[in-house]
Amino acid sequence: MEPSGVTVLGLPHPPPTATPAPPPPPPHDPFSGPLQSVAPWNFKVLAALMFTVSALSLAENFLVMLVTFRFKQLRQPLNYIIVNLSLADFMLSLTGGLISFVTNYRGYFFLGIWACVLEGFAVTYFGIVALWSLAVLAFERFFVICRPLGNIRLRVKHAALGLVFVWTFSFIWTIPPVLGWSSYTVSKIGTTCEPNWYSNSFSDHTFIITFFITCFILPLGVIIVCYTKLVRKLRKVSNTHGRLGNTRKPERQVTRMVVVMIVAYMVAWTPYAIFSIVVTSWPTIDLDPRLASVPAFFAKTSACYNPVIYVFMNKQFKKCLIQLFSCNDGIVEGNLNQTTERPGMTAESNTGEMSAIAARIPISGGILPTADDQSSQCSTFAQLPVAENKICPM
Repeated sequence: MEPSGVTVLGLPHPPPTATPAPPPPPPHDPFSGPLQSVAPWNFKVLAALMFTVSALSLAENFLVMLVTFRFKQLRQPLNYIIVNLSLADFMLSLTGGLISFVTNYRGYFFLGIWACVLEGFAVTYFGIVALWSLAVLAFERFFVICRPLGNIRLRVKHAALGLVFVWTFSFIWTIPPVLGWSSYTVSKIGTTCEPNWYSNSFSDHTFIITFFITCFILPLGVIIVCYTKLVRKLRKVSNTHGRLGNTRKPERQVTRMVVVMIVAYMVAWTPYAIFSIVVTSWPTIDLDPRLASVPAFFAKTSACYNPVIYVFMNKQFKKCLIQLFSCNDGIVEGNLNQTTERPGMTAESNTGEMSAIAARIPISGGILPTADDQSSQCSTFAQLPVAENKICPM
C-alpha cells in the first residue's frame, strides 16, 4: 500500500474530497411565524401598548366628532380642519392601531401579504392626512389672525378647499407604492407594515426621498412659518396696546402653546423620519427589530395627544363637553349664550374664539385708530380669552 502523497507510476494521487458547506438557512417568512430572535414577551408588551394607545385615541377622537356634531356653535369653518384631524387620527388608530395590537399579540403578521399592503397604505395615508391637517390648521390660524388678504375672511368654501387639498395631496404620495413605485412591506419586527425603507433600488430611494420632503419637511415648514408670523402679529398688537400690563399675558400664552404644538409634532414624527432616511441611506444596517419598531410606535401615539392639544384645551369645547354629559343643560347653555355681562362672549359663542381674537386685531395697512379708539381697543384686547384657552381655534 502506497503512503499518502507518494506517486504511483509518476502520477500524483488526487487530493482528498472537501466536505461540502451546509446550505444557508432559508430567509424568515414574516407571514408564517414570529422572529426567533425576539422573545415572545416582547410582542405581548407591544400588544398591550398598542391596545392602550388605540383605545385612548378612538375614545378621544370619537368624542371630538360627537361633540362637534352635537353643538352647532362648534361647526364653524375654522373647526372643519379640527374635525378632519380627529377623523384621520380615528382612522389611523382603527386600521393601524388595532391591527398592530392583533398581530403583536400573535407575534407575526398572520393576515397575509395583501392585508399587509392594505394596512401599510391605510396607516401611511391617514398618518399623512393628519400631518397635513396640522399644517393647514396652522395656515388657517395665520389667515384668520394676520389677515394677509385684508378683509377676506375664512369661509366655508375656503375650509372645504383645505380639506380637499389635504386628502388629495396625501393620496398622491401614498398610492405610488401600491402601483409599483416602491412598495409596502413588513417591518423589521414582523408585526406591522410600512413603506419599503430597506430596498437598494434607485427607484425606491427616489420615492423615499420625495416622500420625506413632501410629507415631513414641507408641512413642518408651513407650521413653523405660520405660527412664527402669528406670534409676531400678536406681539406687535401687544406692543401697540402695551399701556396695560396684562396685555402681554396673552402673547406669552400663545407663544407657549405654539412651542407645545411644534414640539409635539417633532416628538411624534421626527424619529420616524430620521429612521426612514437612515435605513434608506444604509439599507444593510443591522438594527435590532425592537429598536426599529420604536419610531413607528411614536408616530401612532400622536393620535392620542392631538385631541388634547388642539381641542380639549379649548374653553368653548369644554363647555359643550360639560353640557353633553351634564344633567342640568340649562346652566351650561346659559354660560355659552351670555351676551350682557362680558362683551367678548357674544363673538366667541357665535363665531369661535379665534375669530373673536381676529375681530379685535386691526388689519395691516389700515387707518390708524384715534386716541379714543386705541383706548377702547386696548381695553377690549385685555379682555380677550386667549390666556385661558391658549388660542385653540373653536
